[in-house]
Amino acid sequence: MELYRGLHNTPKMVDGCVATIGNFDGVHLGHQKMISALKHNADRLGLPAVVIVFEPQPLEYFLQKKAPARLCRLRDKVYFLASQKIDAILSLPFNHHLANLSPQDFVETVLFQHLKVKHLIVGEDFQFGKNRQGNFPLLKRLGEENNCVVDALPTVSQGNERISSTRIRQVLEQGDLGCVEQLLGRPFSMFGRVAHGDKRARQWGIPTANIYLHRLVSPLQGVYCINAVIDGEIHEGVANVGTRPTVDGTKSLLEVHLLNFNRDIYAKNIEVRFMHKLRDEQRFDNVEALKQQILADVANCAAFFQSHFHCVE
Repeated sequence: MELYRGLHNTPKMVDGCVATIGNFDGVHLGHQKMISALKHNADRLGLPAVVIVFEPQPLEYFLQKKAPARLCRLRDKVYFLASQKIDAILSLPFNHHLANLSPQDFVETVLFQHLKVKHLIVGEDFQFGKNRQGNFPLLKRLGEENNCVVDALPTVSQGNERISSTRIRQVLEQGDLGCVEQLLGRPFSMFGRVAHGDKRARQWGIPTANIYLHRLVSPLQGVYCINAVIDGEIHEGVANVGTRPTVDGTKSLLEVHLLNFNRDIYAKNIEVRFMHKLRDEQRFDNVEALKQQILADVANCAAFFQSHFHCVE
């Protein structure tokens, strides 16, 4: 799979391609259904399957820190999209120029002149262009003028509710990780490189792997039972996502303590899968009270994994 950053870095597709376009934040089951339709039509036409995304996401450009929390960064999104076995991702920089491009100019320049899209698949509520003036009927008409089939897929529902990134954010806030897994088709996870911290927890005999989130807003906060994927191996642990108010922290940080683990993993990229929420983050009166709570969290986490995933012989 190829990742192209910006239209100027994308080779012109002489024979055309089949494309879909959107945020694809989380790459949830609704997105996966769209990608399945994308691949089916790409195989049918013998053309590349291309997913077009925006970076930053449009609401992040307009709202900055007031934008909804991202479910995944671009790197994570690329990882999940690549697992769907598409041919290419085109990441368009969402900037002043793109934000003010008319729907017609966007379609003509990006989709037809450069990518020569022969079949376009979008969600039924897809809007685009300056002030979100573009919609499916406009896309359909412009597609007919450019020899491109345009299809809109209906939303995918679970029960009576639409599967969407917004709903997943809401369920994450509620701490219902089982429901989140059903909406994503996998556990919710975060990726990052292990960095050096202040090593306070190591002095207590509870060493942590520190991962900076590099997000404007975190989609979840609190203390969780997690599975960490390191070099292809899964290790159980407990993690805190938050600002560490007891020690006057300011930036959101993911801190992971792995059970029965003593290897050096500094600078390694790991995936942290959130399995169960233990509690909300809180401020303690003193560091000793924090230490005792962390020890309790570790014990509660070990008990959770023992009761849910370990078979007794």
